[in-house]
Amino acid sequence: MRISTKLAGSRFLCTTFLCLATVCPNASPAERPNVVLIMADDMGYECLGANGCLDYETPELDALAAGGVRFEHCYSQPLCTPSRVKLMTGMSNKRNYVKFGVLDRSQTTFAHILKDAGYRTCVAGKWQLGHEPDSPQHFGFEESLLWQHTRGRTDDEGHDTRYPNPRLERNGEAVGYRGGEYSTDLFVEFINRFMEEHRDRPFFVYYPMALVHCPFSPTPDSEDWDPTSRGSKTYKGDPKYFADMVAYTDKAVGRIDAKLDELGLRDDTLLIFTGDNGTDKPIVTRTTFGRVAGAKGSMTDGGTRVPCVVSWPGVIRQGRVVKDIIDFSDFLPTICQAAGVRIAADLVIDGQSFLPQLEGKPGTPRESIYLWYSRSGSAKKAEVFARSRRYKLYDDGRFFDVGEDRLERSPPDDAALSREARAAKAALQTRLDAFEDVTRSGEE
Repeated sequence: MRISTKLAGSRFLCTTFLCLATVCPNASPAERPNVVLIMADDMGYECLGANGCLDYETPELDALAAGGVRFEHCYSQPLCTPSRVKLMTGMSNKRNYVKFGVLDRSQTTFAHILKDAGYRTCVAGKWQLGHEPDSPQHFGFEESLLWQHTRGRTDDEGHDTRYPNPRLERNGEAVGYRGGEYSTDLFVEFINRFMEEHRDRPFFVYYPMALVHCPFSPTPDSEDWDPTSRGSKTYKGDPKYFADMVAYTDKAVGRIDAKLDELGLRDDTLLIFTGDNGTDKPIVTRTTFGRVAGAKGSMTDGGTRVPCVVSWPGVIRQGRVVKDIIDFSDFLPTICQAAGVRIAADLVIDGQSFLPQLEGKPGTPRESIYLWYSRSGSAKKAEVFARSRRYKLYDDGRFFDVGEDRLERSPPDDAALSREARAAKAALQTRLDAFEDVTRSGEE
């Protein structure tokens, strides 16, 4: 078993189950759903029409939301690798994040757990979790097609390699494309082929997308798409293409959804869409709740509030909006509970399942979330807060009513706090205190 995280006195915070990768006694293979988890890169909450966006077209995701569940309060880490580590392991970054671009190889992921329970597993898209050729397989994925796995972001001449004519790795082996291919199409085709080949047994597909991360550049649906392009030579590209990239993200999700339907698997598949952090800083989006400036890397809502749309036609029969607060540590226990898979009691996780909310039940929703963030992994440089849907408390004492001050410009004086706000601050302080003694493996 791949467990090295030190508990350090806060076990009561964690959701635990009875045994690793075993199927619940009342769940037969035929009853276990397929799971498809799609995560856009640098797409904040404000980018979906279903969430009030006025600038971009997302008909496929809006339709999934209309027929499924849409969460209004889903929170990621402020940056990509920290979010991926939290999502895949169900743990706060304070327990197991080591540095940017790396997932500690001692960690247990949702792919390990589902694979051990009999699921076929696949990952396609952006990796950025270790350069070892066996990295995806080591973390539980049987098949992989990835960008930024064994090689870096640019080629020898400085061209970004993620979008047109991309430079990828298939199961750890380098593959290059020069025929006008676009990476999103390659990833979707790889996923759809995997689902077709394994349609007769449960499968888990994880698609951490390359889109909509910069460089902002044409897609195959853009008027000035150039199939001979070797990729942008500037890191940011041109923000005018952002709307096209959002639309192509939506199209990719629709292609996967359509393939599931074609295979007769749609009712039996849990499909989740989210984003790994807020939108990048050059992008400003008009919404029904005002203009939202991208704030990737920031601890504000602009950096951490992300879309979450869940579709499972066999279980979710009408569109619902859930206001309960969730974070990335909750995805692992939710997926495992939906799959009827129990998690080892000694695998400490910080998430709790939101499956009851998907089923239309009240469940036991969180009152708050805890977020520890350090890009480098250094505890001395960490930023930390606890928050509820409305209130937010940093470990340095700053307190905000985010419902009234979304940009966190004016922390109120304690003397001016209402009774409700004082109670909320005290509860959030308790949340912070509960993680005070948590340390990573090897730390004292």
